[in-house]
Amino acid sequence: MLNGLLVRPATPEDVPALVRFSAAMALETEGRRLDEARLRQGTQAVLDSPARGFYTVAELTDRSPRLVVGQLLVTFEWSDWRNATFWWIQSVYVDSTWRRRGVYRTMHESILEQARRRDDVCGIRLYVEGANAVAKTVYEKVGLGDSSYHVFENDFVLERKEFHGKG
Repeated sequence: MLNGLLVRPATPEDVPALVRFSAAMALETEGRRLDEARLRQGTQAVLDSPARGFYTVAELTDRSPRLVVGQLLVTFEWSDWRNATFWWIQSVYVDSTWRRRGVYRTMHESILEQARRRDDVCGIRLYVEGANAVAKTVYEKVGLGDSSYHVFENDFVLERKEFHGKG
């Protein structure tokens, strides 16, 4: 476990790190190069509109300047069955230098504690790239269980990109 690790809400000053981490995560886990301008706008949109979700960062406070070493994004899904909201953990990334030192576990525990204190949150969910065995192991270690649900999607951004790219 790292000394001086602070988990806190992201601020506008964190946008460069959030964008860098999200781009690295997409490349590392899915081999996708994200459009940086679109990613920056999407990241800023969350900070500008809390109804979309919120970012949490892990920061080392015993360094000068302080160093952001991890991130995660929480978005919301309403459950009519439970009359409450699931918090979806997304965009998880820990800088490779700081992995296996409890950074994600500390962020996860912080989110879990926040969610459990609220009557309007019924649980936490996340999805993981099917072949990402390392991430699956990490998520199991923090107490997340496999779900009976599978995710299906239509990704309009990728569909447009692929369609226009073949022209």
